[in-house]
Amino acid sequence: MTNRLRALRKERKYTQIYVQMQTGIDQSLLSKFELGERIPPTESLIILADFYNVSIDYILCRSNNPRLL
Repeated sequence: MTNRLRALRKERKYTQIYVQMQTGIDQSLLSKFELGERIPPTESLIILADFYNVSIDYILCRSNNPRLL
């Protein structure tokens, strides 16, 4: 999961600050999610999946298909 969140952000050339401004998730939390220091709660997963337009399963590495079903 940690690599997916970082990869999604980097693919789009977003900074953590930009993601924070768009999602309301604090930058320090985003960093901890990306580094694997914290597991995002369900609410944050939903917000991030909607923001990146991918499924939660993709973020959690349960699927290699980023498309929403």
